[in-house]
Amino acid sequence: MAADSYTSRAGVLASYGAAGVFALAGCVTAKIEAPDKPIEINLNVKIDQEVRIKMDKEVEDLIASNPDIF
Repeated sequence: MAADSYTSRAGVLASYGAAGVFALAGCVTAKIEAPDKPIEINLNVKIDQEVRIKMDKEVEDLIASNPDIF
């Protein structure tokens, strides 16, 4: 019977320990504040665009023969 009483005491102590851990976890707080200065993000971005048009020989000839078309 001594082993059974030891096992039950260990179980009770473990449950008390777990309850203590949960009680202490409830006391922890986190404080979140906004910064005093605005956040500054510097981006150095260079955007280049290149457009290439390839025309058929027939279209080039049509434009060459009618320069006032556009």
